[in-house]
Amino acid sequence: MKMDIESEFIKVLDKGFVSVVDIMGDDRSAVRAARVSHGKDLSTEEKDRKLINYLIEHGHLSPFEHITFTFHVKAPIFVVRQWFRHRIGMSPNEISRRYTSKNANEFYIPDHIRVQDTNNKQSSNVYSDEQLKEEALEVIEDVYKKSYEAYEKLINMGVAREMARIILPVGEYTEFYLTTNARALMHFLDLRASSHAQWEIQQYAKALARFFQKTCPWSYEAYLKHQYKGDLLK
Repeated sequence: MKMDIESEFIKVLDKGFVSVVDIMGDDRSAVRAARVSHGKDLSTEEKDRKLINYLIEHGHLSPFEHITFTFHVKAPIFVVRQWFRHRIGMSPNEISRRYTSKNANEFYIPDHIRVQDTNNKQSSNVYSDEQLKEEALEVIEDVYKKSYEAYEKLINMGVAREMARIILPVGEYTEFYLTTNARALMHFLDLRASSHAQWEIQQYAKALARFFQKTCPWSYEAYLKHQYKGDLLK
């Protein structure tokens, strides 16, 4: 599927993004894959949409593995470490600090501060105290500044990048390419486009959902209706 790549770009967080590099297939790719079982191909739009709805409603999801996306993602390291726990159907290649210092001075600066939820260890709540926010952000930015200054000092001393990088914090931005399929993407959205996930990765999940919806509107609609286990996309 040919796309205007420049228009397929979504800004995420303060310095991150998700962009589409390549897409192979759409709704009808899943239809073709499903109908080959009976030696048939595409039919009318109405019948094809009904078939997609049936497949997703009843959990017959292998035909959706024939729709693939390649994304270029820029995200903080702590987000990427959560993301890469999704190993089945997702193939990433990440920039390496062993080989380059490109953008090594880019760090995530949140626009809000959250405090721990006292009733749920996996949850946090936005704190409205502006003084606490300013003080917390000052601490965060100070650590970033000192860490990067130390990194540069080590590099200038001749220390190898693979060693100098060990002092950089997980709030540093990294980049990666990710090839995945629609079935794996649906599973990712189940877990990350959810209020139970960390807020930052929720924002990336929502961006992926927008690309999924634009490319495969029939599949996306049926997914939300029958399979989606999260609570942020409906």
